[in-house]
Amino acid sequence: MANPDKIITSWPPRLVVCAGAVVLDGERALFVRQAQGHPLAGQFTIPWGLVEPDEPPHTAALRETHEEAGVEAEIIGLIGYQILHDPGWLALIFLCHHLSGIPHPDNIETDQAAYYSYNDLLTFPYPLEPWCDWLVKRVLQGDYRMIPMEPGNPYQPLQAFF
Repeated sequence: MANPDKIITSWPPRLVVCAGAVVLDGERALFVRQAQGHPLAGQFTIPWGLVEPDEPPHTAALRETHEEAGVEAEIIGLIGYQILHDPGWLALIFLCHHLSGIPHPDNIETDQAAYYSYNDLLTFPYPLEPWCDWLVKRVLQGDYRMIPMEPGNPYQPLQAFF
């Protein structure tokens, strides 16, 4: 039986979904520095942002990577999800492979963009957002599990990860 204190008063219920990308180019991962005006201003993060209405999360991750860093990437698989600071916020994180483009900031949301190796991160002289630092170091060390995209799902052309 539903908890009467948790009865939904509007439909559909609202959940904020973010999508992020760990983009690899060889043994380096893409980071962007969040520009002034962003809640994480001055910190280096993976490319990420809000999923737009009617946009699949994996598409949002690729869009954010292009917008924030000028890089075209392809999805390899889903590597995780994270409840953010507010329980109404969820982030889906995708592992991606660099296809093309030289990293550069958009100078709106980001003011720097570059690839960094694991060793670079160990002595990084600038603020790294702690969760992104932890995540990327794990990926660069091979300490992760990935759920690949499943092209043979029955809801094609919609994407699934299994």
